Amino acid sequence: MLIQASAGFGMLYRLDLTKAAMELLSALIERQEPGGEVNASQAELGARVGLSRNSANTAMALLESRNLVLRPKDRKYRTYYLHPYIASYASQEELEEAIEDAAERIDAGELPEITAPLYETAPPKRQSQPLRAVRVAG
Repeated sequence: MLIQASAGFGMLYRLDLTKAAMELLSALIERQEPGGEVNASQAELGARVGLSRNSANTAMALLESRNLVLRPKDRKYRTYYLHPYIASYASQEELEEAIEDAAERIDAGELPEITAPLYETAPPKRQSQPLRAVRVAG
């Protein structure tokens, strides 16, 4: 059984992720190895949650832009890493060590922080259109 780090989950609502990005993140979390490594293609992950190739590509780009998903510098095919703050670990000790290491690496500029979009004002809420009666000709 894996132990999930939860430091990043408390701010997921602030990340302004699309439904597709949340679903893809869920697939990544499900497929990860201890420490957050995911060995699967983007197409496989997208298909797992019913996303088209284009939707999976857009969703992955959003996850990467928020630093939830990290790619190796060599952009190794089929390899993704979940940010240490949302990755799972094999033991409580491994979790604590990884979180401490991640904080040190963030301070040293070696690891990006999970980023939320910055708005001067909150984006407008989507307004639903009221239903209207339509007359039938005749």
